[in-house]
Amino acid sequence: MQGKAIEATGLRKRYGDVHALRGIDLAVETGSVFGLLGPNGAGKTTAVRIFTTLLAPDEGSAQVAGHDVLREGAQVRAAIGLAGQYAAVDENLTGFENLEMVGRLYHLPRKVARERARELLGQFDLEEAGDRVVGTYSGGMRRRLDLGAALVIRPPVLFLDEPTTGLDPRSRLSLWESIETLVGEGTTVLLTTQYLDEADRLSGRLAVIDHGLVIAEGTPDELKARVGGDRLEVHLEHPAQVGAAVEALCALSHERPWIEDGTVRVAIAERRGMIAEVVRRLDEAGIVVHDVALARPTLDDVFLQLTGRATEPVSESEARP
Repeated sequence: MQGKAIEATGLRKRYGDVHALRGIDLAVETGSVFGLLGPNGAGKTTAVRIFTTLLAPDEGSAQVAGHDVLREGAQVRAAIGLAGQYAAVDENLTGFENLEMVGRLYHLPRKVARERARELLGQFDLEEAGDRVVGTYSGGMRRRLDLGAALVIRPPVLFLDEPTTGLDPRSRLSLWESIETLVGEGTTVLLTTQYLDEADRLSGRLAVIDHGLVIAEGTPDELKARVGGDRLEVHLEHPAQVGAAVEALCALSHERPWIEDGTVRVAIAERRGMIAEVVRRLDEAGIVVHDVALARPTLDDVFLQLTGRATEPVSESEARP
């Protein structure tokens, strides 16, 4: 499969008076990770449901793996994997039995389903727990098993809807590494998340959705560039000197330095030698520096500027029919 793995044009969906999607366009390249960012209720999960044939759009069209989600739903479902916000595994079965069952539901021969189950248990570091009942698994183990279940048929396109919500940092890192391995093997991933560090690490391109609209799209670096370039953060030994520090550093930036939370921030266009120059100028002005650090814009800055609010890293609760 070449070209676009996922395409959407003019997708709209409403639930009564609530407009979940207001006409979004998306294009996801094969073999890439595309991140959908947005606050609660922005429309991310609604978009995923349409792409995975769980929901029909009111208007617009979408193709996944070259198949139309409305006219060729069976072909779409045969080409995708889906791992949602909550691990969709049977707690009364073992890890092995869960994966074998999924393979049988996809009509794999029993021997093939069992071989694939063992292979995935090894891939997701669940071999030792494979014969244990899933009810005894930790949250991270269940999420890894759920991702394994989404990969039983080796789908070319994988949808991950808030895959690491509620996981501890170690489990999140483990899941990230698994996703990166899959993409390295050619899988296309559409990822919805409110964790901006997750989107920054995994996504080649991002779209920010708010109130059912795509309000920005690009690579993480392109989106960061929209909120300005690098800046220096100057922490002073004596907070009363912040005003004098601003005046001493005015000539170093195209915009006036500003004070935020007691820290003097200076926008810079050129990094080389800038820290030393800041320290020199402040020393000449008799201002004692405690620390100087280089800071780059983050996706948090982007998100806050675009939506006017910070992310809420909890499970999305969109309007439902």
